[in-house]
Amino acid sequence: MTKLPQTKGVRRMELGKQVETIFPDMVAWRRHLHMNPELSYREEKTSRFVAEVLESIGIEVRTGVGGHGIVGLLRGAKPGPTVALRADMDALPIQDEKTVPYKSQVPGVMHACGHDGHTAALLGAARLLAGGKDEMQGNAVFLFQPAEEVCPGGAKAMIADGALDGVDVIYGVHLWTPFAAGGIHTAAGPVMAAPDEFVIRIKGKGGHGALPHQTVDSIVVGAHLIVNLQTIVSRSVNPADPCVVSIGMLHAGTGFNVISETCVLSGTVRTFDPDVKRQIRGRIEAIAETTCAMFGAACDIDYIDGYPAVVNDANEARRCKDVAANLFGEASVRPLPLIMAGEDFAYYLQIKPGCFIFVGAGNEEKGATAPHHHPQFDIDEDAMKQSAALLAGLCLDYQASHAAAANR
Repeated sequence: MTKLPQTKGVRRMELGKQVETIFPDMVAWRRHLHMNPELSYREEKTSRFVAEVLESIGIEVRTGVGGHGIVGLLRGAKPGPTVALRADMDALPIQDEKTVPYKSQVPGVMHACGHDGHTAALLGAARLLAGGKDEMQGNAVFLFQPAEEVCPGGAKAMIADGALDGVDVIYGVHLWTPFAAGGIHTAAGPVMAAPDEFVIRIKGKGGHGALPHQTVDSIVVGAHLIVNLQTIVSRSVNPADPCVVSIGMLHAGTGFNVISETCVLSGTVRTFDPDVKRQIRGRIEAIAETTCAMFGAACDIDYIDGYPAVVNDANEARRCKDVAANLFGEASVRPLPLIMAGEDFAYYLQIKPGCFIFVGAGNEEKGATAPHHHPQFDIDEDAMKQSAALLAGLCLDYQASHAAAANR
């Protein structure tokens, strides 16, 4: 039976050596998942694979949690708190364009955000902790979540299905190629934005391209609207408040000589402050209505609330930095700028204290340079070693510190 460190201040040598021994399995798990990706809400085979690995290392498994979610439970031999560790499992509708032996075998679907690595790393952390359960001062819960990529996401459904019942704290890791491998990045407070979506449908009056004066050109209205919406961030919101308004899609027209009666555009809003979010939504609606009215067109607007902002607990962010420094050295702990991407890990943090952490996974020498959600996306797989050790270390450190407090 492997003995894991139990004192506050997890020691790097013990977990470091142990993670090296299981790293080949983590790579095999990650590459299997990379070759067999499944889209959000369709993670049936992925879920079965995860359950089988967990059961093989002695973890109690509950399947079908919030859809295809998995909850694994490791009961420590000694009393203490329950620590939850979370990974997401879903892939994206993107064609894998890498030339690697583990390229996706599913046309039009790939792990382009690192969720295969998250899953493999959490399986690794589960195996590390299972090897020392006789010394554990509490329990560990392993949450393998479906559908992070598509709102409303899998976190809310898993929570509703009891995934956080009895949990005291939660941690999650995101492998992040914009950060160089070797770095551990986190911060207290807001770290990821609330991502919303909006759709604006413009109704004009169609007609012949040679007779524009007899029409209300919805494309012209849409073009003006796109430009006008850019003034929200530049002129309506306090420059000290980070936010984004981006148009991602514009659809209109059927022929070169036809003035389109309808134009549909959609975009995203990214904010950290709920008041700023409400302000931006109001400005989108006002600008759309007045721009359309100026040209004699009409519009309707759908504004879809996305995930809340990810807000880390200050104490747990501090713990993460301390554990990372002890495991990997002080130089590994690096600053985390605000990230405008969104994550439904936010829902867990609204209920339990915890921390979301970015582990650098970019490495030019290994070809891991493409951004997330890109057809060439890949990770430096060595980052999974840090992720697994960090998750296991956080669990042990939280349990040891609370056991020490109870004995004072």
